Amino acid sequence: MRLSHAATALAVTSALALTLTACGNGSGNDASGDQSSTPASSSSATATDGAPAENAGATKDAGSSTGGGTGTSTGGTGGTSGSGGGTGAGRCHTAGLGFSFGSGDGKVSSSDDQQQLAVVLKNKTSAACTVQGFPGVDLKSSGGSWSLTRSGATPKKVTLAAGSSTTFTITFLPWNQGSGTEFKATSVVVTPPNETTSTTLAWPGGSVLLQDGATHPGTYTGPVGG
Repeated sequence: MRLSHAATALAVTSALALTLTACGNGSGNDASGDQSSTPASSSSATATDGAPAENAGATKDAGSSTGGGTGTSTGGTGGTSGSGGGTGAGRCHTAGLGFSFGSGDGKVSSSDDQQQLAVVLKNKTSAACTVQGFPGVDLKSSGGSWSLTRSGATPKKVTLAAGSSTTFTITFLPWNQGSGTEFKATSVVVTPPNETTSTTLAWPGGSVLLQDGATHPGTYTGPVGG
């Protein structure tokens, strides 16, 4: 009887050991299964946020490339404008200009009571240049100077090729006996637009009616090319 009980106890112990071993192997498989599912869960979360990290980086690079291309294109357009401006002429300077009167003899044309005198500006250089605006014009006499006012004309940009010329007009009101104060002009000082250096020419006209304080004097200068 004792031997039978011992055999039974041994059998129960063996069965219990086998059961515990089987449970241990099952737990190991479950842990392994949890580990293998973790990357899938992480990948799924990234996909929910947007493109994967490597693709998102490529998208940013593509955006930078597009922006760079646009900048380069804009720069190219600006460069083209600059090139167009580069082919244009620089400003005409006093030293590069020749000064004379219309027809070469200082001929004065008359219109009613006023007279007009054309002053010629000639490009003496070998390169084209531009001039725009009103010249400074001062009539000189033995007793003083008179800076002429400007007409109401709108200046235009004039390009002078090498050796070519343009003109501006001095309109003046001659003095007549009893008409007012006489200004005995002897010379005229001309300063081209945007220049500070002047040229002096002998005044070819006669005496001018002095109106240096008038609001709308009958003696004034027009713009170059006007």
